This record gives sequence, structure tokens and C-alpha cells, in this order.
Amino acid sequence: MPRFTCRRRGLVRAAAVATAVTLAATATATATGTAAASTPAAPGPGPAPKSPRAVTAAPGPTATAPSFFLSGILPSGQMYVYMRDGKGGFDPRSGAYVWKGLKYAVPVDPDLTGYQDGAYHVMTNGVVNQWRGGNLKQVATGWQQYTSVLSPGTLARAAHPDLLARDVKGVLWRFQVKADGTLAPRVRIGTGWNQYSQITGVGDFSGDARPDIVARDKQGVLWLYKGTGDGAKPFAPRTRVGGGWNQFNKLVATGDVDADRRSDLLARDAKGVLWLYKGTGKAAAPFKPRVAIGTGFQQYRDLF
Repeated sequence: MPRFTCRRRGLVRAAAVATAVTLAATATATATGTAAASTPAAPGPGPAPKSPRAVTAAPGPTATAPSFFLSGILPSGQMYVYMRDGKGGFDPRSGAYVWKGLKYAVPVDPDLTGYQDGAYHVMTNGVVNQWRGGNLKQVATGWQQYTSVLSPGTLARAAHPDLLARDVKGVLWRFQVKADGTLAPRVRIGTGWNQYSQITGVGDFSGDARPDIVARDKQGVLWLYKGTGDGAKPFAPRTRVGGGWNQFNKLVATGDVDADRRSDLLARDAKGVLWLYKGTGKAAAPFKPRVAIGTGFQQYRDLF
């Protein structure tokens, strides 16, 4: 499929998602964030931004280097969406709406097309809803027990991605997503994951076409867990990426930000600066030196 068609499809999907949720929730407008240092963010709700030049230039995403949009949620529950601009940053924000009682949101690529096509919402009451095509469907309850939830992709070469959830005791569990969006019974991966203050990952960081995750420990060291493709043991032993990562209060992965078909990592510091760590595709040194791509992100209580 031509690159223009793929990218256009991604924008159409995002616009449809924003429109559907806006109709289903309460829209408001508050303070803005800057998606790129040279471009002020939109002051409130609006259609998904279009960048025709970026559309024609950017290569299409893949399941191992997908194109997810960055979302930020304010303390009020109002959410904004930032689409990648194809040049290593994000377009001005758009699509303001409100999710009351949202604890975690987990973006997903249900059919492994390379595009974000929905999300799982973990609510403060422990209910998990699948959001897709503007529709919400309850798929689980009792998730108050989990302190971190993410979806790096498909860990066992299945047709649909997995959810990972860490419980209050530090046990990490894998949930296989079914075709209808419901979740298969959980599978225990391992223990001791309470040593990490942040866990994230979307797509492949190490260049072997398997989804990986990174985890930051309480001393500020970042560790890479390479995917194995084995559902019973989905990650290889950890390898050290580097220290000093405690300067960031949020690590978030949205796949390939700069359109080079390698998954990247985003980090927000205490001043609200958003930094991009471009992926290298090499396990020994998975990220290039950081680049500042925005300011004002301290206003969000969470990014995903």
C-alpha cells in the first residue's frame, strides 16, 4: 500500500477516534502544552492536524515500529492528543475531551497494523474498558490490584497484542488480547518487578523484530528487557542501558516518533520538557542522545 495511503489512514483513524470520544464525553478547554519548541499548541478542541508534506515523506509504520499518538491527561480528566509530525516531533495538540475516573490508559494496535487503533482504560474502580472505534466495552474488573499496565506488542507471535500488568506484590502478568478485544486468562511472567518505578515499551528497541520493554529502577538505572517470542518466558535477562534516569518523572513509549522505522523513547523532566531518545535498533546501545521536542508537559498528570 502506498505510504501516503497508510499515513492518511492513520490520520483518519485518529480523527474518527477523537470525534467519537468528544461526542461521548464532556469537552472543555484549559491550559496548553507545546508539542514542538517552534510551534505553539492549539488552545482547545479541534480536528486532528494534517501535515501533507510529512505525510508524503514519512515511511509507513510496522508492527515492531508502530505509529502511536501521544496523549496527555490533565488532573481534571481532560485529555489531549498529539499526532507525530514525521520529523521527530508532534503536531499541535487536538481532540480535547474528558475521562472521569481514568487511572491508566494503554494504547494498543489490536490487529498489528502499525497504527494505534484503540486503547484499554483502567478505571479507579478496577473496571477495564476496551475503547475502539468510538465504542467502550467492559472486558475485566478487579484491576485495582495492578500498579502498572502497558502493551509492548505481541510477545508470543500471536495475531493480537498482549497487556502486561504488575500487581502490588511485584508480580508481572501477561494477558493475551483476543480478536474481540476481551482478555485471555493471565499468565505469570515473574516476580521482583516492584524494584522498578517506571516500566514502558512499544515495539522493538533492539533490532530483532520482537517487542521489548525498558524499566527504570529506584536508583535511576534504565534496563532493557529484550523480547524472546516465547509466551512462557517473553523476556531475556535484563541488560543495563545507563544511569541518571531519575531526572525524569515520566517515561513513555509511542513507537516510532521520527519515522525511521525504529521505536523510540520519550521522557518528561521535572520542568515539563519532553525529550526524545531516538532508537538505534542496537541492544547494546538502544538510544541516541536525547533531543528536546517540547515544553509545558508538566501540566499533564499522565502521558501515554
